[in-house]
Amino acid sequence: MSITVRPLTGAEIGAALDDLAALRIEVFAAYPYLYDGDAKQEAEYLAEYAASPDAVLVAAFDGARIVGAATAAPMIHQKGEFREPFAAQGLDAARLFYFGESVLLPQYRGQGVGHAFFDRREAQARQCGANAACFAAVIQPADHPAKPAGYVPHDVFWTKRGYAPVPGLVTQLDWREHGEAEESPKPMQFWLRQW
Repeated sequence: MSITVRPLTGAEIGAALDDLAALRIEVFAAYPYLYDGDAKQEAEYLAEYAASPDAVLVAAFDGARIVGAATAAPMIHQKGEFREPFAAQGLDAARLFYFGESVLLPQYRGQGVGHAFFDRREAQARQCGANAACFAAVIQPADHPAKPAGYVPHDVFWTKRGYAPVPGLVTQLDWREHGEAEESPKPMQFWLRQW
């Protein structure tokens, strides 16, 4: 498969949001997120993201089709749930970039796209004057009944990229897992890399 990865900014982001929403719903439905998403929620979330100055959407294309995407934007433009844990630990969000989702269809994994997503987002962060980048990953109990046999978390990949979990730097986001009647809070661990 021939995959092209390139950053989208400005109006290009808006044109790709429907594709990103569909990817988020499909990819995050799997463990560990188990996200039971819908198009309306996605539209609201992504509209906020797209309005953020200096936001970037890194898209992976198979021909003209978007098969993966990763987002990033300055932390100062994120919701309070993301900013407040940093402020509570005395960390300045003004020079910090937040990396949102990184979603890729399973058949395109293992070809270096994940590294390209990080490379392009880190380049955007540096270009905007950030001296660090972070993302949040869901924390699931080790014995979660939906955890697939042989599941391997992304921790090793993230560590090789220079990111590390910050002790105590945790937030909570609400979403509905498959099988839940309504949204419930999910703990999210922040990972950080400084340069």
